[in-house]
Formats: sequence, C-alpha cells, structure tokens
Amino acid sequence: QVQLVESGGGSVQAGGSLRLSCAASGYTYSSYCMGWFRQAPGKEREGVAAIDSDGSTSYADSVKGRFTISQDNTKNTLYLQMNSLKPEDTAMYYCAADFFEGRCGGSWSAPFFYWGQGTQVTVSS
Repeated sequence: QVQLVESGGGSVQAGGSLRLSCAASGYTYSSYCMGWFRQAPGKEREGVAAIDSDGSTSYADSVKGRFTISQDNTKNTLYLQMNSLKPEDTAMYYCAADFFEGRCGGSWSAPFFYWGQGTQVTVSS
C-alpha cells in the first residue's frame, strides 16, 4: 500500500524559505512521477512541481526560479525547497505520486492517483 507522508510546513515571513519533505513507502515500481500540489482556500488544487524516476523536473510558472523539487532515492523521500516565499504561496501543500512511465510528461499537473495528507504553508507579508 502506497503511503505518502509530508512534513516541513509552517509559518514564515515573505522572502523566507521552507523545505517540505515527503516520505514515500509501499511501492516497488521503477518508473514513477512524484509531484507537489497546493490548494489555497477557495481555489482549485494546482500543480507546483514534479519529478520523474529519471530526475527530469517540471515547474509551474508561478514558482520557477524560486522552488526546487528534488529526491533522495536512498531515503525514498521527495523534497520541495521553497525560497523567496510570497503571501500568495500560502496553501496546503500535498505530495502526490503515480507509477507508470511517461506520467511526468506534458500533463504533469493533472491529478495524481496517490496523495499525502498535506502540510500547511503560511507566508505573511
């Protein structure tokens, strides 16, 4: 059973940084796509970034140059380093995963099958 557990959220002032982590377990697939999504109150869930088993990455335009997605395969952990945070980055952040080749293609921000419980990020001005 696939499990995704996020951590690292919190409150920070604008311009600050946070690093989110997602511990993944319960899978043995060699091909995967893992991503970060976020949902602010009253808004739809949106894709933030994704990374595939080959290390290729994709980002939403709103976070390019500020956020970095990475993975540590030895720890089965996904990360999202968030720098230069803005109040509009305030949201619940979710880790997500899918396990088939090519998932992280052009439609990487489409909804995934497996989700974590989320971690709150609040950025104050």
